[in-house]
Amino acid sequence: MAFNNTDLAAFKDVWVFCEQREGKLMPTDFELISEGRRLADELGVDLCGLLLGDNVEGIAKELGGYGADKVYVCDHPLLKTYTTDAYAKVICDVIEDLKPEAFLIGATNIGRDLGPRCAARLHTGLCADCTHLDVDMGIYKDFLREASTLPEEKIEGMGVAKVLGQDHDVSRDLKMTRPAFGGHLMASIICPRFRPTMATVRPGVMKKAPFDQAKADACEIVKPAFSLSEADMETEVVEVVKAAKKLVDLIGADFIVSVGRGISKDVEGGIKLAEELAAELGGVVGGSRAVIDSGWLSADHQVGQTGKTVHPKVYVALGISGAIQHKAGMQDSECIIAVNKNDTAPIFEIADYGICGDLFKVTPMLTEAIRAAKAAK
Repeated sequence: MAFNNTDLAAFKDVWVFCEQREGKLMPTDFELISEGRRLADELGVDLCGLLLGDNVEGIAKELGGYGADKVYVCDHPLLKTYTTDAYAKVICDVIEDLKPEAFLIGATNIGRDLGPRCAARLHTGLCADCTHLDVDMGIYKDFLREASTLPEEKIEGMGVAKVLGQDHDVSRDLKMTRPAFGGHLMASIICPRFRPTMATVRPGVMKKAPFDQAKADACEIVKPAFSLSEADMETEVVEVVKAAKKLVDLIGADFIVSVGRGISKDVEGGIKLAEELAAELGGVVGGSRAVIDSGWLSADHQVGQTGKTVHPKVYVALGISGAIQHKAGMQDSECIIAVNKNDTAPIFEIADYGICGDLFKVTPMLTEAIRAAKAAK
């Protein structure tokens, strides 16, 4: 029977592609499973992980601890190392057979390669690099009230969309929000005519739920039928070479000290002060888009809508005015400390502690205070 991606009633459940490398699950898996759990609950369906690899069944149960009802495990020697051909074929075959209504993929290097290929084969839509997902209209409208400048009457009037000239109820559609035009606009996208709805989701933007061992034990492991041979693959992985380049881990950091345009009068000095403060805190240095665009820090340091979304215990903003694109990437930090000469800077609106002053004078005082506190212990 031919795959009919327009028969919406035939599709059910939320699926998450669970990326593994060398037999180890990636952090994005737990974030997406946690978010997928919320979406599946809103739809009243099951949440399923999809795990591909060679001899990976032993790691599948862990996904249940973050919310998966079941995990589809596709085990095959040709899936040991990621290749686009093998993974895309197996995923599309399983999706055509089991028909999920939504399929989430982490926007990692692998996910960015895999998502478009699968969407093209399945003839469905893909929203790339999402930073927010919703199904329930009430929750989505509350999100718009908080995150957009749309008038209330426009938000309240949402619920029906014109699709090919016909009214379409969007209450069950996945509302996928992503930055557009370099983060200056946010676009919410639906895929009303085809299934599964597909989205790649930016790493770090979704919060990981607490691990529950009872749920992990209850998670069902299913091995779906699929076929794969070397004839299905146009490429062969001869060798995997890991790059030695060390990148800053903003997403996993508990303490982040970020610099903005305020360091412009002494860029090297400003970065050095941030590095010294970060070192005392045991954290890392980040930067606003202006700093990265100016070439003062490399792109892996960027925090914001077009950079990384972070949730550290402490976020220190030095000389950052607080443009909406930057705030979107760090406003969920547990504690925000802002230093800026402009007492009307938007960053102070979300800061737990605000210091109106010259960062070149304030930062050394902060560093010394932390150093003294540590010595006192």
